[in-house]
Amino acid sequence: MSDEQEADVNEEEETQTEEGLQEGNFISLDYTARTAEDEDLVDTTSEEVAEEEGIEAEDREFGPRTIVLGAGHIFEDVEEDIYGKEAGDEGTVSVEQAFGEYDNEQVRTISADKIGEDDRYPGARVNVDGQQGYVETIIGGRARVDFNHPLAGEDIEYDYEIVEEVEDAEEKAKGLFSMYIDADLDMWIETDEVEEEVEDEDGETETETVEKETLYIEATPQLSMNQQWMFQKQQIAQDVIDRLDLDRVIVQETIDGAGAGMMGMGGMGGMGGADLEEALEDADIDEDELVEELEADDEAEEVEE
Repeated sequence: MSDEQEADVNEEEETQTEEGLQEGNFISLDYTARTAEDEDLVDTTSEEVAEEEGIEAEDREFGPRTIVLGAGHIFEDVEEDIYGKEAGDEGTVSVEQAFGEYDNEQVRTISADKIGEDDRYPGARVNVDGQQGYVETIIGGRARVDFNHPLAGEDIEYDYEIVEEVEDAEEKAKGLFSMYIDADLDMWIETDEVEEEVEDEDGETETETVEKETLYIEATPQLSMNQQWMFQKQQIAQDVIDRLDLDRVIVQETIDGAGAGMMGMGGMGGMGGADLEEALEDADIDEDELVEELEADDEAEEVEE
């Protein structure tokens, strides 16, 4: 093949690739990932597959996931395989050492006092000085902890199907939030007219009405008490604003009259102790830590571009 013919072929392949899905596209994706060596299930969007593996599906919502290509929501090797394809296409990708190489230096011996008494047994998942690990052995006052990712060094076989390209803005927003927060959130987009003060060419301030594309999110206890949302709400909201070309995100809480006169102990606004305890447990929040964060965090829950 001559250089000219090879150049034509490369140009044709590039043109074909650009016609399909590309970076920045939102897609709905079904997938199942297993370890290549033992075929152990790593993750799946299929409830049927989960049940076959004996995984309880009660507390998890199955179904296609909305992701953004190029945003790091899936393995880079899988993204590269999807580029240029269309809805309905399928693929299988082998991702080498998907969760990094296994590092023997990440297996360390520490004082058992750094581990809670309830977690002092082999296999326990622990957090030591902000680092996640798994207990290998405990002998006397010493513990051997592996701080590698549980799948470090493993190759992953990733089977996927592109269900559809997502065009609806609200579905895109829900997909983005699901990357950060495991909660069923009610959200919608409206075009608001907002009064703003602006400076004219002479430096004088005047008020004008501007339109703002706004994503509204109905607050829930699970959202309010979610640690990632508490610590990263600005970054999460800004990501949604940038990717969906919005002007702002508003998180709002609605309190209706149905609970009037049903104050719980300590004035919990109708949320009884059992309900609050259940919400805290669902969100995996330490009560004392929550109180400290709420006292320290006095920022308004509105993010604007």
